[in-house]
Amino acid sequence: MVVQLGGAVVGYRLFTDPPTQPPVHSDAIVVLGGEHDGREAFGIDLARAGFADTVLLSNPYPDDDPTMRAACQSSDRQVRIVCFTPRPSTTTGEALFTREQARAHHWSRVTVVSWRHHLFRAGVIFRQCLGIDVQLVAVPRTYHFSLGAWAFVYAYQFAGTTRAALTGCPPD
Repeated sequence: MVVQLGGAVVGYRLFTDPPTQPPVHSDAIVVLGGEHDGREAFGIDLARAGFADTVLLSNPYPDDDPTMRAACQSSDRQVRIVCFTPRPSTTTGEALFTREQARAHHWSRVTVVSWRHHLFRAGVIFRQCLGIDVQLVAVPRTYHFSLGAWAFVYAYQFAGTTRAALTGCPPD
């Protein structure tokens, strides 16, 4: 019982209500794959608001995905949009692509956009792989999960974070 209660308290702080920071200027905004919950437009809007000149949009979706087709074919003169297929199709794959871009363009900070409950794990992975400043920004949305769904989210994120911490980032 104590373990479950402790896990619930820590999970709440890490995944449901993590500390947040206002966006700051970065060299790039990286929008991680997931639901089409407005994250692509949110990341591009952050860049248009002056928080970065480049947006990396993870595109692990089928070729005929209408949301990604529209975002990736956008001819935005204000923002450079780079769509990429992560290899592997995981957060680590997204971090590896970002690492290549960061090295090629000499970036010192990136902003990562994802679900609020994914940010802690994404931060662990991106910081290990990039070795530069990583800012985490949640997609602005509310989650109405059942208690069972939150329990699954916590277990999944705890396991994924533990795995990432133990395995580290693959070398070049």
